[in-house]
Amino acid sequence: MTIAHPAGFQIIAVPAAAETPRKPGLLRRLYETLFESRERHAQRSVNAYIARRGYRLTDSVEREIGERMLDGQWMTRR
Repeated sequence: MTIAHPAGFQIIAVPAAAETPRKPGLLRRLYETLFESRERHAQRSVNAYIARRGYRLTDSVEREIGERMLDGQWMTRR
């Protein structure tokens, strides 16, 4: 919004020209796609791990999930 100063001491608010939202660039779209893909892969891995543990999310299973996420061990089986 821009401010116009007409004659006198009044200030009148004039709406700014409508700007069209910019489309994200190629690198931003590539980064977001890669991030979402890795996030989906991690979620599938966690779901599979919980299923192997009998669909019970206990403290120890939650701790193991956290350790595996930090160590990057989702591709190996234990």
